[in-house]
Amino acid sequence: MVYLLKIIVRLALRIFCPEIHIPQKDFLNPKGPVLLLANHPDSFLDAVIIGAAYQRKIHFLARGDVFEHPIYGFLLRSIGMIPVFRAREGKQHLHRNQNTFQESVDILAKGGAVLIFIEGICLNTHEIQAFKKGAARILAQTQAIGVFPLIHVIGLGYNDFAKFGKKVNLHIDAYEEKQTIATPKDYIDFNERVMHRMRALIEIPKGETRILKGISYAFHWPFYALIRQFVYEKTNHTVFYDSVLFGVLLFTYPIYLLILGCLLSYFQIPGPVIVLVLFWMPISARLSLK
Repeated sequence: MVYLLKIIVRLALRIFCPEIHIPQKDFLNPKGPVLLLANHPDSFLDAVIIGAAYQRKIHFLARGDVFEHPIYGFLLRSIGMIPVFRAREGKQHLHRNQNTFQESVDILAKGGAVLIFIEGICLNTHEIQAFKKGAARILAQTQAIGVFPLIHVIGLGYNDFAKFGKKVNLHIDAYEEKQTIATPKDYIDFNERVMHRMRALIEIPKGETRILKGISYAFHWPFYALIRQFVYEKTNHTVFYDSVLFGVLLFTYPIYLLILGCLLSYFQIPGPVIVLVLFWMPISARLSLK
């Protein structure tokens, strides 16, 4: 399921984010345990882009309140998400983070990869926020059992946090953490080292993506305008707008194509022509972005 979803997401990202620049492609298929530490400028879309870029399965920590619904919790865990609880969601849940940390340690001990947004908050800005101690704590517990994961520090940069057809820079710095993380001071020193590396990696893309207003634009605009307005009202243009927009477009676009195919069939358009049109739609959408 994870790898099928990864393929679908990669195809969708080629339209939603036509330019994703990753200079350090050699780092995208690391072996053994890997702890990925990234900045968090654009909510869930950050995890989508990083998860799609890496060749292997990535487990990542996400806000715990969304896991409370049994169905959502099952689906989110099935794609590698691990709940982490913040004080703003209720201090009574903070004790559950020990399970989160232990689950992350177990994944790393088995040679897996864990992604943590070390700022612990998303503010739609490229300015790095103060780091939380969760990543250092997980690393300390991992080192305590004799496992020393590779560290990937990731810097994400977007040319826009709301517009369709965005440009993205994803830079990676890989290194092995030689220092033993044990004391509170070690946590602070580790965060400072990571912050220094991360600041150097964040590069904001220049320019905006141009959308060619041709036939493809005319076919796609009613669908996109409707979805965009719906998501805008539901998210009230919060930091979740961009990622929710991507998710809704991802799952509703096939339905839109199905409806379009049914309409063409109703008007007795030949089957081969309908198939060509349905294949042409996503391809033309990608080619319309310059």
